[in-house]
Amino acid sequence: MKMKKLKSDRSLRAKLRSPGRPPVLHRAERWPFWKAIGQGRSSEDAAAIAGVSPAVGNRWFRQCGGMPPSNLAPSAPEPTGRYLVFAEREQIALARARGEGVREIARQLGRSPSTISRELRRNAATRGGGLEYRAHTAQWHADRAAMRPKPAKLLTNPALREYVQDRLAGNIVTPGGKLIAGPQVEWKGRRHGPRQARRWSQAWSPEQIANRLFMDFPEDTSMRISHEAIYQALYVQGRGALRRELTSCLRTGRALRVPRERVRNRGKSFVTPEILISERPASVEDRAVPGHWEGDLILGLASSAIGTLVERSTRFTMLLHLPPHPGHRQQPRDKHGPALAGHGAEAVRDGIMKAMASLPEQFRKSLTWDQGAEMSQHAKLSIDTGLEVYFCDPQSPWQRGTNENTNGLLRQYFPKGTDLSAHRASELNAVALALNTRPRKTLGWRTPAEAFNELIRSGEQSSVATTS
Repeated sequence: MKMKKLKSDRSLRAKLRSPGRPPVLHRAERWPFWKAIGQGRSSEDAAAIAGVSPAVGNRWFRQCGGMPPSNLAPSAPEPTGRYLVFAEREQIALARARGEGVREIARQLGRSPSTISRELRRNAATRGGGLEYRAHTAQWHADRAAMRPKPAKLLTNPALREYVQDRLAGNIVTPGGKLIAGPQVEWKGRRHGPRQARRWSQAWSPEQIANRLFMDFPEDTSMRISHEAIYQALYVQGRGALRRELTSCLRTGRALRVPRERVRNRGKSFVTPEILISERPASVEDRAVPGHWEGDLILGLASSAIGTLVERSTRFTMLLHLPPHPGHRQQPRDKHGPALAGHGAEAVRDGIMKAMASLPEQFRKSLTWDQGAEMSQHAKLSIDTGLEVYFCDPQSPWQRGTNENTNGLLRQYFPKGTDLSAHRASELNAVALALNTRPRKTLGWRTPAEAFNELIRSGEQSSVATTS
């Protein structure tokens, strides 16, 4: 007896597993989400732009490790309209339900009849033996056919995977070879939260691993991998090469990658475009005119801090004594009260005003600071001292290079991990004097104090000459 041929055989497609739960939107609909992420928006804001719930946006972000897939990256070409999109497939499904023919559907969509014919045959739902057309199933078939899957190199090369994993997450041992387990830390899939112990491991960075392969296996070209491939094996779900909990072995311990634009846009609300460093006068850059300062805080244990001010042309340094307020670490802080640690906005403002009060007016031109919350009262500081306050871009310490270099010198006296509140104002003045009386190569081996005093004397002489 001849078996009846099923209509599904005409789809020219092998049997597939069930699509299961339909995906939430597709490439064309996810494009606005990743475009917003590339502009520095949060997952919730990007989800609102794409028209999905915040939970869906967070799931998309985590599934891709915090970075867009290559076909949705900002550098990827936008959809050209050559291929059918989900909205068109919905129209096809509705038209078929009304009993309309292929040519009529093609006229409605402005497509070729052969395009519609192939779509109805290739991407139909064949589970029941027929050729039923449903938009979600058709889109799933189309997305699956468009994929160009390439197995991860760490999956196909066990020796390379073992090498990478051992350098990344291998155990710490003593010189004698004894294993040191270190603290037992449960991986929670998130980096942020209360401070806790970190997992001990070899902790080579992916870049170190990728470049060391050339030295350890100079002749074996199969033992090669890029650092980006290692990062994707750690962060992107579904790669299957390295477990995501091994991200705790990275230096940052970051469970998700952070888009670059999101970091760049991490500015403070009190920093407006007109007071960014890009608006600072060009005359400040060449250091020819004195009176332009750079400032920052150096931090220590128990939220202790010392303020630093450095004059750009002479490298003259002043230190701000910022002792903690009574009750610090002894009573809960009032949410709307001053910062009890001693380096809140009011304390820093008062410290700078006191330091600047001892200087002639011509040496109070501008102050450049990072975007720390301690400078949120910069407007009042400018009114009281005459200083024009400018702020660096986020994550750009080189824009205050003079101050950063001075802070490095100060760490000789105030090491990291020490309580800076233990030092009195007289001790800070002594340290500042030590720095200001050290000869500097950039000043022709003069000291900052000598260079600063020369400028003060020259300013006084010019003032007398003008008066006379």
